Amino acid sequence: MDPYECSAEYLDLMIAETWQTLAPALTEVLHAVRAKDGPVADLGAGTGRGTEAICAALPGADPVLAVEPSTTMRAVLLSRVHGIPVLRSRVTVLAEDAVRAPLPDGLRAIVALNMLGHLPPAERRALWAGSARRLAPGGALIVNLNPPAGPEHVPHTRMTAVTVGARCYEGWASAEPSGDDQVTWRMDYRVLEGGVRQSEVTVEYRWWVASPDELTTEAAEAGLVMRPAGLPELGLFTLTHRDV
Repeated sequence: MDPYECSAEYLDLMIAETWQTLAPALTEVLHAVRAKDGPVADLGAGTGRGTEAICAALPGADPVLAVEPSTTMRAVLLSRVHGIPVLRSRVTVLAEDAVRAPLPDGLRAIVALNMLGHLPPAERRALWAGSARRLAPGGALIVNLNPPAGPEHVPHTRMTAVTVGARCYEGWASAEPSGDDQVTWRMDYRVLEGGVRQSEVTVEYRWWVASPDELTTEAAEAGLVMRPAGLPELGLFTLTHRDV
């Protein structure tokens, strides 16, 4: 089942504010990557805000491969790519998941933001191993970690509110432990007009959690070194070959 089937219509506008901070931070990290040639992959590209940021940060990178398994998210992604001429000529959209996508060797960078929690530990290790094989010398895998780092309770909190026309779109989130290394997120998407609720959609999905230390150990098994990058509150990390 597509975990975004019921929520995709809300997500792009609700993550817009986050990307105002994340895009320049990603740009800085991409500019620091030592490899200067080769394609770039955006894993779990979602609605394409990260893909757009990659293309702006690296105008010479071609192609950019946007990998997104969700049909509903991919519809928004394709619309964004088609609607911006510079993206249309550079971005190829792949309807695959992060581990099984047919990526080429010699990748300058692999970007995997806001998606690690979708991968069970075995698939996470497969991502590290696949990235180690496909990265060009000096290339980097760029990931981020958002709290919680363990199976913890997260209280019901309004994460964002966006007004479009006469209506306000709210996103609320909470989480409960649902295993030794996972939580179940509950997301409530509310549409209000004049303060009156017009509709509400609730979505629940599993999210695999891990600490930076755990991920560092996993990455080392694949021959990658994990280092923090950028502002600590953004939770960005780069993974590179040991000799970089």
